Amino acid sequence: MLTKLWAMARRAKEDGGFSAMVEACHKLISEKGQANLYALAAEVIDAWHGLKSHKKEAFFAALATEFAPSPDAVASASKAYLSEPSPQNLAVLADATEAPRQELFRRINRAEGGTATLLDMRVALMDCMKTRDGLEAVNADFLHLLSSWFNPGFLHFEPVSWDSSAALLEKIIEHEAVHAIDSWDHLRRRLEADRRCYAFFHPQLPGEPLIFVEVALTDHIPDAIAPLIAPRAPEEVMDLKKPTAAIFYSISNCQPGLRGVSLGNFLIKRVAQHLGQELPSLKTYCTLSPVPGFARWLGKADTKGWPDAVVSAKATVERWLADHQPLTAAAVQAAGVHVHDALHKLTAHYLVKGSHASMADPVARFHLDNGARLERINVGGDLSKNGLKQSLSVMVNYLYDLSDVETRHQDFVERRVSHSRDVKKWLKA
Repeated sequence: MLTKLWAMARRAKEDGGFSAMVEACHKLISEKGQANLYALAAEVIDAWHGLKSHKKEAFFAALATEFAPSPDAVASASKAYLSEPSPQNLAVLADATEAPRQELFRRINRAEGGTATLLDMRVALMDCMKTRDGLEAVNADFLHLLSSWFNPGFLHFEPVSWDSSAALLEKIIEHEAVHAIDSWDHLRRRLEADRRCYAFFHPQLPGEPLIFVEVALTDHIPDAIAPLIAPRAPEEVMDLKKPTAAIFYSISNCQPGLRGVSLGNFLIKRVAQHLGQELPSLKTYCTLSPVPGFARWLGKADTKGWPDAVVSAKATVERWLADHQPLTAAAVQAAGVHVHDALHKLTAHYLVKGSHASMADPVARFHLDNGARLERINVGGDLSKNGLKQSLSVMVNYLYDLSDVETRHQDFVERRVSHSRDVKKWLKA
């Protein structure tokens, strides 16, 4: 595997520009003085942005080989530590096992534009990893450093409002990943007095949200998304003296280079804390969430070992879908109780029994691992084109009891899914 990467890196060095970039990287990690460090880092950054796609793959091959730990140094340090497991020998071993590319990343990060460049590098790396083996260690080093640099303690928590800059509002529209914002009127509704939007920002990426969450302030737990995001007349905006529930209905990551860096769970808890201080009337913190893995799971799931009632529910839904292709909102609304009951039963089975399986729903895993409880299943909750395609219209509510999130998180770690009596009845039916 590494032999192929070595060969790729050697071939790429026949290009003088690429060879000069790799040489600049070697000089950067060996530079002792501060004066040249920034100039060399800037040189590497400029060279990266000038690379063609196929040379980027070769650059990662160079990182995986030329900037990896020395096997001889690791072996020697390991032998010394096994012979005498002293703190000094452990420190030498730790130093030997750290890849030189980590120091390269650190030094790039110090230069102007370095943080954004490293995020861009990781996006390209993850794309290369789809077709190229042997780059996992490079990705692990990126993730290790980014997880430290983007620790929530280093981030700015800020509200996004209609008074925010136009550039920021455009980014909210661009990055909304759950319920598309079709117009400025739609955005304005999401920023009215009974709506909230909050984001994390990093000091090195001014004006660039890392992740944001949208919240509706209501007096009930909603079962459908359309009423939450549809434009309304000003007089229909809720009186802020009355809301008892904060509904998290959309959370969007804006930086693909931070995939795998945990931010969403911290943001939700930070928002809940902030809203609780601002609005003491709030008693319930809950989501209205999609189930994006549901339709795919239903089409590919192996029913072996399933209860007979769940197998029967699957057959009912499959017959219904066969008669309604493509699936429409009207078909969902006109479906009989037996179809709706079957969808409830299947969703409960998928989320409670399948959230630790290979085709687990990613949104469910996020909220359940974050300490939420699966509260309610809502057939017909999302009648949009995307909602029909991914989840057959189903949405669910995850309840956050802030006094109990650690217990529920531990339940999930131990492969138990916290769920309400309302959900439990569908598992028994």
